[in-house]
Amino acid sequence: MRLALHINDYAGFGEPHQMAGALGRIARTAEDAGFTRLSLTDHLWQISMIGEEYEPMLEAYTALGFLAGQTRTLELQTLVTAATYRPPGLLGKIVTTLDVLSGGRAWLGVGAGWNDEEAQGLGLPLPPQRERFARLEETLRICRQMWSGSREPFVGEHYRLASTLNTPAPVRRPRVLVGGGGERVTLRLAAAYADAFNVFGGADAGQKIERLHEHCARIGRDPGEIENTAVLPVAVDEPGATDTLLEELRRLHDTGFSTVYCAVPAVASLTPLETLGAKVVPEISRW
Repeated sequence: MRLALHINDYAGFGEPHQMAGALGRIARTAEDAGFTRLSLTDHLWQISMIGEEYEPMLEAYTALGFLAGQTRTLELQTLVTAATYRPPGLLGKIVTTLDVLSGGRAWLGVGAGWNDEEAQGLGLPLPPQRERFARLEETLRICRQMWSGSREPFVGEHYRLASTLNTPAPVRRPRVLVGGGGERVTLRLAAAYADAFNVFGGADAGQKIERLHEHCARIGRDPGEIENTAVLPVAVDEPGATDTLLEELRRLHDTGFSTVYCAVPAVASLTPLETLGAKVVPEISRW
């Protein structure tokens, strides 16, 4: 089993002039601690489940480009991009550039999106849910076509591209993670297009794997081709917290998950990452 670090809160990163240094130190510490992947939330305002909307938030792909130069082995992605926030041809180019500059470490983490207040506040497109899922599917098809080397046009219901020319090509085709627990549409799209899917690692996480397998069976895809990943809030600063975390990770492992994205409070202090590297990574790497 593997750990990924998920950063969704920049409130402890200091003043603006201090944030680059803090982010770089966190990424390097996570890499040294044995984390295999790093994801950033792709929001422009802080979300209500984490904090207040006015709290600091970095634009994800700019920050990932910075982290490509700060790290050597960490795979880099968002968890996850709202497909409608960037035109799919531009999104494909952004992720390609991240892959080229990181030496083949980029993922496309993508979902349908949901944050009405943020989108309305900044004038970003966020159409009704049905249309968002249709645009997500076309985005997945466009990115795959761009990364295939094809220059053919793409004509869909919502997007029309005269050419999917994409030079330079990625070092390695960016792997695709579809995020979200919707069993009817999100997991259908994951079955059809994704290398991984991501859900919250709660009590119903195993049910999501079952639904994914059903979608795979309908289209004749081997579900073993899709990595099962979950996201968990992780705190290790209380007595017994590490043992509790290991129990949660064992539960997810036994359910079928192979990578867990850890949202770690007070991550800027680095101590939680060092604790996870010393007490958790060596144990779960044997599973």
